Amino acid sequence: MIYLINMETALYLIPVTLGDTAIERVLPTFNKEIISQIRYFIVENIRSARRFLKKVDSRIDIDSLTFYELNQHTDLKAIGDYLNPLIAGNAMGVISEAGCPAIADPGADVVAMAQRKSLKVIPLVGPSSIILSVMGSGFNGQSFAFNGYLPIEPGERTKKIKDLEQRAYTENQTQLFIETPYRNGKMLEDLTRVCKSQTHLCVAANITRPDEFIKTKTIKEWKAKLPDLSKIPCIFLIYK
Repeated sequence: MIYLINMETALYLIPVTLGDTAIERVLPTFNKEIISQIRYFIVENIRSARRFLKKVDSRIDIDSLTFYELNQHTDLKAIGDYLNPLIAGNAMGVISEAGCPAIADPGADVVAMAQRKSLKVIPLVGPSSIILSVMGSGFNGQSFAFNGYLPIEPGERTKKIKDLEQRAYTENQTQLFIETPYRNGKMLEDLTRVCKSQTHLCVAANITRPDEFIKTKTIKEWKAKLPDLSKIPCIFLIYK
């Protein structure tokens, strides 16, 4: 392989495409040049990480790489040695399942560890569905909060939606949250049932993909026709 840059010894946070989006559409060439030189990776899922790396550069010898898996099933006590290659002078990369590592992602734990050890951390440029959805919503981009998944239990979910809506009004803050794709329809139904008719809701789905869907309407307008979002990755945003 021919490398065009001299790489620092650091923990590189490597963004991944959202879905099957073409690499060239969302990731700069600089990322490819960095990735091609890294031999140690901390990943959310080894299989998908290997697939992503081959997509970035088919010439990468996947079998020569070392992977450390970090996800919701990983015992945090076990990640103490993950950064040993970096401490020894080797660059390392962090790869999540989609989007930017350490944003709503277990990778934040290893980044925090690197910071505590005074190791250099370099985030690379790439797609974040959270940031892109705020950009496309027309809502307040100076104050927003990502709330992850809302409760499943109906009573708790209703209370949480009302709480977030209240924060949107009283704090002038955009509120973001997600749902498991197969429950998107129920989320839309709950939002249109619980929120005020004048509250604005943005639905951002399949961001960066050819069938990208980013629409902002009032709750009253959404009630007229709810889109079919089943099995599609979505982010929901509410604002006053």
